[in-house]
Formats: sequence, C-alpha cells, structure tokens
Amino acid sequence: MKLGVFTVLFAEKSFEEMLDHVKESGLHAVEIGTGCYPGGAHCPLDELLEDEGARKQYLQKVQDRDLTISAFSCHGNPISPDKNFAEESDETLRKTIKLASLMDVPVVNCFSGVAGDHDGATHPNWPVTPWPGDYGDVYEWQWENKLIPYWKEIGQLAKEYGVKIGLELHGGFLVHTPYTMLKLREATNDSIGANLDPSHLWWQGIDPVAAIKILGEAEAIHHFHAKDTYIDQDNVNMYGLTDMQSYGDVKTRAWTFRSVGCGHSLEEWSNIISALRIYGYDHVVSIEHEDPIMSIDEGFNRAVTNLKKVLIEEKPSEMWWA
Repeated sequence: MKLGVFTVLFAEKSFEEMLDHVKESGLHAVEIGTGCYPGGAHCPLDELLEDEGARKQYLQKVQDRDLTISAFSCHGNPISPDKNFAEESDETLRKTIKLASLMDVPVVNCFSGVAGDHDGATHPNWPVTPWPGDYGDVYEWQWENKLIPYWKEIGQLAKEYGVKIGLELHGGFLVHTPYTMLKLREATNDSIGANLDPSHLWWQGIDPVAAIKILGEAEAIHHFHAKDTYIDQDNVNMYGLTDMQSYGDVKTRAWTFRSVGCGHSLEEWSNIISALRIYGYDHVVSIEHEDPIMSIDEGFNRAVTNLKKVLIEEKPSEMWWA
C-alpha cells in the first residue's frame, strides 16, 4: 500500500506547489478533484481531455516527483432533482471517466447520489426509516427508477473505459453502507465498488474492520480514504447519531470528523490497515482532512505521522517460520 492525500485541502496552492508539498511530506500518491463538490483546482478537466500534450506534461510533473495519481474525484449528485446540478454532476463524471482512461488513473471516486421523492420534486429526499410506509415507498421508487438505471449506464461506460468507480459510503446518499454498496453492485456490474472511508462508517455504528471483510470478500473496495471520527456519547444521548447541527458546533455535536488517530486509537487504525491487506487491497490509503479544530497543516501532518506508524507498505515475506 502507498500513502497519499486527497489534494482538495491544498486548493490554494498551485499544481506544482501542491505536488512539491506532497513529495516533501513523504507521500507517494495524490487523489485529485476534477469538479463538483471537490472543485477542480488542480485539474483543468476540459483542457486535459482535448490536448494530449497537456496530458503528457501534467503526468510528467507527477512522475518527476515519483508520485502517482490514485484517483480522480468528482463527488456530486447525478440523480439530484436539481436538474442543473444533476447535469453538472453527470457531465463531470463522464468526462472524468474518459480522462482517467486516457491518463491510466485506475479509479474515479464519487457519490451514488440521492433523488427526490417523485419526478416533480425539487429537493433531495433521503429516507432512513421504512415506516410510515411513505418513506419505504420513496426508497423503493428511488432505487428502481433513478439509482439503478443511472448506475447501470455509468457502470457499463466505466467498464468500456477500463476504469473502476469508487462510491463513497456517505450519509445523505442512497449508497452509504456495505449492504447498499453490494446491492447496487449486484444490480449493475463489478466496475462499481467502494471508496471506503471509515469516518462515515463509525458514526453509523458500523465497524470499519467488519465492513472491510464484507466488501473485501466481494472484491468491492476500489479506493480508501483515511479520516477519523470522534463520537461524543453525551451529545449522542441528546441529539442522536443523525445530528443536524453544523459541523462547526463541535461542543454539542454528537460526532465530529477528526484527523487520523484523534477519534480512534492507532491500534484500531492498525487493525483497519491489516484487514485491508488480508482482504486484498493493495492500492492507496488517501488522507482526507476535515478536522474542524486543527489547521490544514497540523491535521494533515498528524494524519501522515500516525498512518506511517501503521501502514503496511511491503509485500509479505515467505512464512520462513512455518
């Protein structure tokens, strides 16, 4: 496995400055946003699609620093009832898949999306309980009429281009658990897999190691984000895990994103890395920093330091002792 970073946190740096910083930090890979929620600060998507020379120069700058691109990321909502954002998300995703293929980037990360509750809806609707029955009806309608048809088409496109899709299991979108990931994968194809991020599992009460075993057994982990979550049980008792307070309300929130090692112990992170190795994941562990009580540099450096202590980088040796 290699250690990398989702470079959106360095959006204020130029492409070259960002690459230099990543290299100097001892990392070996970058995950680069191409648009939608992550923005495209380090990826002129249309220019790279149109100009082979620009693509070669872009990749050369990465390779000159002994780095690789682990994934392009364009998290949006391609089945949103907001037609403008749905079209933007869909167009960016299709372009990103094509660019990934042209540049030998193996994975495109994104969200599954969430629809409204009917064709005339203007806002997304995320059902999280089967009763009253209206919620269950909305859930089934979204899956059968929006989610599966869309990802069948995109899954086929990705397969034709030789690119894997990494859906982030993120609350607020229809694919947010191992079960929903595998359900969509079964209805589409094996180009569709997970960009697994433990931070979104912990607050749902899902053990990341167990999730790795479930998804790894199905060879459905295509990418991995390293981000932590601190759960404040006193605040959970007040607000529950579906806490709607702003991420900035750290004192009272039920849970808060943290830098790696600040929400769960390094032993737990070591178990996560070991499970990834055992279940066949040998790609990049990509740091994502969204810690509200640390600066960009401190949160990033903390994650780098802690992950270097537990990352398994080399292939296993022969079992010389047995």
